[in-house]
Amino acid sequence: MNPRIPATLPFWHPAFLIATWFGSGLLPKIPGTWGSAAALPFAWAIMWFGGPWVLLACAAVAFAVGIWAAGMYSKHSGIKDAGPIVIDEVAGQWLTLVPAGLFAGMDPVLFIVGFFLFRATDILKPWPANWADRELGGGLGVMLDDIFAAIYAGLGLYAFIWFFGWTTL
Repeated sequence: MNPRIPATLPFWHPAFLIATWFGSGLLPKIPGTWGSAAALPFAWAIMWFGGPWVLLACAAVAFAVGIWAAGMYSKHSGIKDAGPIVIDEVAGQWLTLVPAGLFAGMDPVLFIVGFFLFRATDILKPWPANWADRELGGGLGVMLDDIFAAIYAGLGLYAFIWFFGWTTL
């Protein structure tokens, strides 16, 4: 049995599948990066079919459902923010990419820049992300620090688009 999987929450449980983003959080060494990477094709498809406002709505849904799923996973694993929980990275990555769709379209370069900006802010955890990570518990604490990091990353992506004149508007 994989020690990263809590014995009391089976793999097929919806909270497990959502919290680990269908198992991507179980990949070795860098689960947050794997989770962010696994979010990208979904972001592309959502933006392709629905546009940036639908991606924003999906990020909000992932945040809300993620509070429940991350809370369940944390409760059953006994770990406040277990590594395999990556639904927070999914919601944060999607939120980060909204400015690309709003101001510049679906350029793969902007998705890559958004990916790296989000990973950097998620790792560095500027205030208030560091506060949320340190002070809040349960599913809300797991999710909220990544949303704060995504706001910084999204502003950085917007600045990148503006500075380099990437806009298609």
